[in-house]
Parts: sequence; structure tokens; C-alpha cells
Amino acid sequence: MLPPSPDRRWTLARQLGLSTAVVRFWGADEWWTFDSLLRTRNRFADHGLSLDVVEDRPPMTKTVLGREGRDEEIETVKRLLRNMGQAGISVYSWVWTENPVGVVRTADAVPLRGGSRTTAYDHDQAERAPDYPVDVTEAQLWENLEYFLDEIVPVAEEAGVELALHPDDPPAESVHGVPRLVNSVENVARILDLYESPNHGLTFCQGNFAAMGADVPATIRRFGDRIHFVHFRDVEGTAEEFVETWHEAGQTDMLAAMAAYRDVGFDGPIRPDHVPKMLDEGDREEAQAGYTDMGRLFAVGYMKGLLENVRS
Repeated sequence: MLPPSPDRRWTLARQLGLSTAVVRFWGADEWWTFDSLLRTRNRFADHGLSLDVVEDRPPMTKTVLGREGRDEEIETVKRLLRNMGQAGISVYSWVWTENPVGVVRTADAVPLRGGSRTTAYDHDQAERAPDYPVDVTEAQLWENLEYFLDEIVPVAEEAGVELALHPDDPPAESVHGVPRLVNSVENVARILDLYESPNHGLTFCQGNFAAMGADVPATIRRFGDRIHFVHFRDVEGTAEEFVETWHEAGQTDMLAAMAAYRDVGFDGPIRPDHVPKMLDEGDREEAQAGYTDMGRLFAVGYMKGLLENVRS
């Protein structure tokens, strides 16, 4: 995952032999316009990178909660999808979570081997916080999601863009009093059944499925061609309490997972995610927990080794 303008991470990606980019706009204004997307795509192309995934989301709080003004928000998402199609960007990774309680962690300096540091989640600790002031039920979230999909999937089909829904992180039943839907294999299957379309699929975030207690390789095979994008990561624990791990040190058989992608014919974008922080990485501007450089270098090398193994 890279920022929309060149920096040292772009150079590192090219030095690693990578050719496909995933972009996040980090709160930029009106980034979903055609001009913005086209300039960003061309900027990547000029640096030898194909921009294949937008992993960001326009404001959707009213949409998720079913509030007045959601149709205007949905029109912005439709505009984004049409602009992505016209700009030649093929995958839109999105979440169905109320933003203030999206990705939640309760620790960001848990020690791992050699003094590396990682993030963790403890549901009991998280729930000591006051409930977020949102009045919405699980049933309403299902209804709102179906309404949203009915509106946007036809636009994605027309634009030639693949929708890749990311699981809730953490995949708990609720966080700070707000229910979650994308938190189990069966719920994911139900969501895919809400609108039968090859364009309506998943960001298969392995760490979240592992925290759900799923057999990750078997679940890859179950969802098959509905997987449009992959976050290659792992955890140790459950949805209620887990620690992010080094890629080869978690509870998932990562070689079996890579083989499962081969077996279902997945050839889309895949990126490492949520890596430990290593020596001297604490003071850099981009040293956000889970997204530091050296851990991602390790992960890319590890993934390349797995790919060579399953292709041999």
C-alpha cells in the first residue's frame, strides 16, 4: 500500500521488483474525482507501477447508519466507481464499518522476537470505553447494506470495477456498542448472496478470517472467484483477543493459503499487511504501527518464496 505521491516507499517497491500498486489517499479532499484518479494512475505508471487497487472510502457514515443524506453519499461512491473504470483502476476495496469504530487496537508496542514490536487487540479492554453514540441495530445494518449493494453493484458492473469488501477488524460482534456484520464466514457468505454478481466480492484479509476461527485455506477455496484482492497477514488468537504476528509465525499455514489461491485461479493483487515494527523505525514520519518498511520488506520476500514454492 502506497501514498498517492512518490516517496521512498515507491522506490523500495520498485527495488523489490514489484509492479502493482495499492493506493490510499489518507484524507485528501475530493480524491475520487476523475482528474485526481487519472493523475494518480499516471503518476504510478510513470514510475513503473500499475495502479490496480483503491483502498479508501469516501464518507459513508449516513449510508452505513441509514440516515438522511445517504443517497448523496451513495452518489459519490457511484461517481468514484465510474471514474475508476474510466481511469483504468480495477479494484475498489471498501469497508462496511462506522468510521469512528473501524480498525481498533488496544496496544501498539507488544514485544516479539528480537525486540520487534507489534499491535494487539483485547476486547475486554476496548469495551471499557464509553459506547459510541450511534443508535443502530444489526437488523438495520443488514437492511442498509442491501440497499447500498442494490445501488452500487450495477454501477460497478457497468464500470468494470471489482468491489472488494474488507472484513471488520476486529471481527467482533460489536465494538463500543456498534454492531458489526462482516465478522464471520457465514455472514460473509450471506453478504455475497445479497447480490449475485462477479463484481461483488472480497478483500480476503487473512488475519481477520484467522481471528474468526476460520480454516483460512479452506475458506479461500470456498469463496474462490469472489476474492478480488488479498491482505496477506496473520494473527495469534481470536476475535476477542489477538496479537499481530510475523508472517510465518502465526496460526495459519501460509504455504497452504498460497496454494489455495493458486488452486482457485486467483491472479489478482495481493499485499502484505500489518507488520511488526523493527529497529530504529519509531521516529520516521511513516512509522505507523503495522505499516513500517522493514517488516514489509521481510513479508514481500517471504511471499515471493511461497509463490515460487507453489508454482514449482
